Amino acid sequence: MPNSKIAIAKSLPENDVTIAQHFYQLWLDNEVSRDSLREDWLEITLEFIQQARQEFSFQSFIAQDTNKNQIVGSASCQLFQGLYPSPFKLEKRKYGYIWNVFVESDYRHQGIATQLTNQTIEHLKNLDCTRAVLHASPFGKPLYKNLGFIPGNEMILDLP
Repeated sequence: MPNSKIAIAKSLPENDVTIAQHFYQLWLDNEVSRDSLREDWLEITLEFIQQARQEFSFQSFIAQDTNKNQIVGSASCQLFQGLYPSPFKLEKRKYGYIWNVFVESDYRHQGIATQLTNQTIEHLKNLDCTRAVLHASPFGKPLYKNLGFIPGNEMILDLP
């Protein structure tokens, strides 16, 4: 948005509702139908954030339009817990996970998502993570590639 001054900062717990709303909108922007999303999405997202903050060094960052005093973007990160037990020593494989990189449509293509993602990367580095992991939307893949992420795809088998 022209004439906007954007400030990037660590998110505080009082911003959790906005972070959750961004997470919900992210799915809608990626053409997931509202019918596919749970009615209690807000409650479960807030509960997840609270637990992740306590157990997995969760941190969100916000982009604020200081002229309007409005949060226009956010990104979250935490220690990655994996889908199975890890037999690895933490100094060899301590992964961080970046999720919910979101910028409101009027503020996109101004480098805000890049700034937010860089903040998550720095947070994960400060946690001594050995790798940052994320799942990119088709829209986000070029941004992450420019930041040095190795492009890849998940392999999927739809089951009846």
